[in-house]
Amino acid sequence: VQDPYCIRCQPQVTGAALDLLDSAGRTLEIEANAVSDNPLVLVERGEIVSGGNFHAEPVAFAADLIALAIAEIGAIAQRRVAVMVDPTLSFDLPPFLTSAPGLNSGMMIAEVTTAALMSENKHLANPCSTDSTPTSANQEDHVSMAAHGARRLVRMNQNLSMILAVEFLCGAQGVEFRAPLKTSPALQNVVRAIRQSIMPLDIDRFMAPDLERACALVKGA
Repeated sequence: VQDPYCIRCQPQVTGAALDLLDSAGRTLEIEANAVSDNPLVLVERGEIVSGGNFHAEPVAFAADLIALAIAEIGAIAQRRVAVMVDPTLSFDLPPFLTSAPGLNSGMMIAEVTTAALMSENKHLANPCSTDSTPTSANQEDHVSMAAHGARRLVRMNQNLSMILAVEFLCGAQGVEFRAPLKTSPALQNVVRAIRQSIMPLDIDRFMAPDLERACALVKGA
């Protein structure tokens, strides 16, 4: 009767994720321009003040927000991939988006790849800012773990790019199976851009090069 949430609620999920990214961006801009020395040397006042402006809790919180956004964008995208490869959900597109089902598994392994990357991002999205290990004879007894929080984002973003790449390939394949029906002009342009470097999957082939090319398109978008 209605489309599943992964399609119907895309604006609400991705919109909320973009709001998180905007919030994190504002925090990072403030922190990038903040004084973080310790002690602070206030020349005009002739004072040296010890403080905690170096503590990276705002950055750690921002990293955790970015991680949540990346994980959720990938999670809802993965569900759309799952819908497209399943004929019981895709309004009778061919199983796994292949014209020769049977020995040919089509986009099945690509979909499994997205599931694995989605799960990895879910694990990586666990907050880093709630962790702390006292050091320096308990003088440094509460730290932000901002470096850990930021470093994992590189891996998470790479995973998300691949999830979206598979969604692009599945979407292009699905649109072509609906011919002579056409999608919107904007999406027709996307399909043409994909097909300039990646051919349709008619029979099984080693897909790693296709996925890498699609991933590069996502990163360059």
